[in-house]
Amino acid sequence: MELFINQTLKKYQSYATPLLMILREVQAQYFHIPKPAVDLIAQQSGVPRTQIIAVVEFYSFLSFEPRGHYDILLSDSITDMMLGKQDLADYLCQKLHTPLGTVRADGLVSIANTSCTGLCDQGPAALVNCHAIAYLTPERIDRMVTAIEHNIPVTEWDSDLLAVDDNIHQAGLLLTAELAHGAALQATLQRGLTETLAEIDKAGLRGRGGAGYTTAWKWHLCYEGSEEDAFCDISVHQQPQRYVICNADEGEPGTFKDRVLLNSYAHDVIEGMTICAAIIGANQGYIYLRGEYLHLYEPLLAVLAQRRSAGLLGDNILDQGLDFDITIQLGLGAYICGEESALIESLEGKRGIPRNRPPYPVTSGYLNKPTVVNNVETFVAAAHIALHGGAWFAAHGTEQSKGTKILSISGDCAKAGIYEYPFGTPIRQILNDCGADDVLGVQVGGPSGTFICDTEFDRILGFEDLATGGSFIIFNTSRSIFDIVQNFTHFFAHESCGFCTPCRVGTSLLKKQFDKICTGHGSSGDVRELQEIAQLIKTTSHCGLGQTAAQPIITTLERYPELYNQKIKQISFEPGFDLDGALAIARQLSGRNDSNAHLAQVEEE
Repeated sequence: MELFINQTLKKYQSYATPLLMILREVQAQYFHIPKPAVDLIAQQSGVPRTQIIAVVEFYSFLSFEPRGHYDILLSDSITDMMLGKQDLADYLCQKLHTPLGTVRADGLVSIANTSCTGLCDQGPAALVNCHAIAYLTPERIDRMVTAIEHNIPVTEWDSDLLAVDDNIHQAGLLLTAELAHGAALQATLQRGLTETLAEIDKAGLRGRGGAGYTTAWKWHLCYEGSEEDAFCDISVHQQPQRYVICNADEGEPGTFKDRVLLNSYAHDVIEGMTICAAIIGANQGYIYLRGEYLHLYEPLLAVLAQRRSAGLLGDNILDQGLDFDITIQLGLGAYICGEESALIESLEGKRGIPRNRPPYPVTSGYLNKPTVVNNVETFVAAAHIALHGGAWFAAHGTEQSKGTKILSISGDCAKAGIYEYPFGTPIRQILNDCGADDVLGVQVGGPSGTFICDTEFDRILGFEDLATGGSFIIFNTSRSIFDIVQNFTHFFAHESCGFCTPCRVGTSLLKKQFDKICTGHGSSGDVRELQEIAQLIKTTSHCGLGQTAAQPIITTLERYPELYNQKIKQISFEPGFDLDGALAIARQLSGRNDSNAHLAQVEEE
């Protein structure tokens, strides 16, 4: 073990904070994190033992308890459930003789649920040792089981089992074609850094991860550090070290467009990061890649190597004296790490607990240095703007929402996949394009977003109306609102990082209270209590997870109060404990029945 730990530490010695990558390797080697490995890593790396233990306990892909040599995680997302995931899970467990949530006696296989795999357009889906398996069917499960029982490594399974599709159905400004490698960067250097930042500002580009913060202003704050100054000449950078981070940890159920961008438009993503680095004066960047996207890791490393060979990454890029390189770090299964400060904490080898703000990452981010954190799609858009100009981009969309938005569409529709639309597009048009009929409603922005009903389909896609990080889940009239909300509520309770009491306790209370109503044991008082708890965690939680965890309940209560009322009216109030029956049994056991007891009382009187 000591030799393996030393080799792993050496492998990642170029990383500033490599703890997560090291632990990932240990988990893959030993199928858990052995306690002696913790001691060795602490001794050799200088990372406190308590920090290592805390990290292992925090991330769902790490475990102190042994998992199977084939660790199967079945997606428990609502879209997978709608596609028959539960029956397939039962079939898989039967074939492998392994109940869900257990490790088989011989240690060969373990089966459990995971929140979402990012394959919502091609579910039901699973991960086997973090390798994605899409389109699960009994036939494909049979092939998986055969490979497992014959101890065939997952990487050697049939290529069609491991294939992941892009499913791009509609392209717009960004998806029509990949940029010529280096073209946007050359245009940036020819135009000038200050001038290119001005073009990004003119384009009105806002962050595509959901928050919608102005991209040009974020970059400006990172190099200038003051909101009071206007754009100035970017020729002298006051601070020597800055960082660029690409947030590729899209964990929101129903979102998968970043997966497609990194698969087929990786050069555009990296070009956007490089342009950002040139503008803010950074020489190091990171792609924080969602752990469920392990299948993209090696291809992305190849793209980075290709760009270094072409002089588009590394030292003296395009002979312009620009030094910038990128490292990829894989996440370990924590939804909260999609929040930028939690992501930075994770990148630093810690638990992904969101930071108190201020200070903000643009002034005190990774290793307490000024840091830009942007979404994958944002960097792609920035690269296109750098090449084509701000006016080209701003000519599309609305006054408050410029350009286009890439959507991940899944659920009850004929063509699930990727669609790109100008902001301002009505929801009704999107539903028509993807073949959605008899629609009950749409969850826009994932569980943390907004549920809209069939009377709202003339609303538009845009920051001024329906903002979204990209998730667009469609439900037809055969679906139950309560099944949907219950799945989302369980998701938030599971993914709460546990840092603050309102979220840790509140999400659990929401789950229990909603389950009570769903199982027919609630009352109107329980609905009022749901609303009170929802408001409490929304206003007092530490970060966005808690602040949006009640959204599924709040938005459906607003739209379907009659369904909640009907659910309560259907309740049959049966006592949970038969007091009379219990007393009768007690009297019988004691030799005193009801009549004898009565006679005894009369005699005493």
